[in-house]
Amino acid sequence: MNYNFLPQTTIKVSEIALGTMTFGQQNTEAEGHSQLDFALDAGINFIDTAEMYSVPAQKETSGSTEKIIGSWLKKSGKRDQIVLATKISGPNRGLEFIREDLRFTPKSLKEAVEKSLQRLQTDCIDLYQLHWPERKTNYFGQRCFTLENDSWEDNINMVLVELQNLIKEGKIKAIGLSNETPWGVMRFLEESKKHNLPRISTTQNPYSLLNRSFESGLSEVFHFESVGLLAYSPLAFGVLSGKFLTGESHPNARLTLFPKFARYSSENATKATRLYQQIAHDNGLTLTEMALAFIRQQFFVTSTIIGATTLQQLQENIQTSQIVLTEKIISEINKVQELYPNPCP
Repeated sequence: MNYNFLPQTTIKVSEIALGTMTFGQQNTEAEGHSQLDFALDAGINFIDTAEMYSVPAQKETSGSTEKIIGSWLKKSGKRDQIVLATKISGPNRGLEFIREDLRFTPKSLKEAVEKSLQRLQTDCIDLYQLHWPERKTNYFGQRCFTLENDSWEDNINMVLVELQNLIKEGKIKAIGLSNETPWGVMRFLEESKKHNLPRISTTQNPYSLLNRSFESGLSEVFHFESVGLLAYSPLAFGVLSGKFLTGESHPNARLTLFPKFARYSSENATKATRLYQQIAHDNGLTLTEMALAFIRQQFFVTSTIIGATTLQQLQENIQTSQIVLTEKIISEINKVQELYPNPCP
């Protein structure tokens, strides 16, 4: 396993991170513990979660993933061996069961951190992230920005001041964003520079062979501003494993259990996936191996967040960590991207 520093920090993380949002619905506590043990033994030291997990978000299971990680930390005593990341939920997603006020106010930030620490059974979060922008913008599959009736007023300075307070209290170490746009990233960086406030280290956004929209603006920002991408949905809800091309049924797959997650199921996505699978096959690779290796080789990627429901899936994903794609393979991949550009934004 290779490791990178979270930008602007001394925190070293594995190039592959374990995503845990299945813990609490698709995976039991025992299964979650087994995944954590397996990942740690394989060299993964970076664990990502969120206060709203497991997914799909619902009142009955909100916080369940953090609780499972917390019980593992207590049982294993291995807190010092992992880098722990979690996120605060924001407004605009109908999650009022988490908090009455989902805005990123000082009170909400403090309350969210305190409750995550309790569930995780730890005294410090290594990377604390804003799960999505407080304002309304084009995230979660929305292709273009549209003007909406949005009452949000720019409070980024206030958010950074409160995060600074939490850092001073020793409750969090580094900060990041998620599902952000170039404008949002630059606003946070601007406030940090102007007022000597904590600087965002990472942004966690979707990035895969079916969604390379990150490259259109954020990749340039990340290069010049030294921010790192934590790439999520690298296999596009399992679509880029190729398993949905076989015609077989997959009753336990996320897309089968939760059909509303249709973000990666368009006609063009299927066409592109078939072409990607052929490239992988022609070069002696599985589609999973090629899809994950492509992400890992991008200059702006700090870590790739993988999620699995079985140890077999987890093992296959981790074993891709040493695969390096040739320029020829990358050229062939780019031809498909030109033919079906970002079919799943």
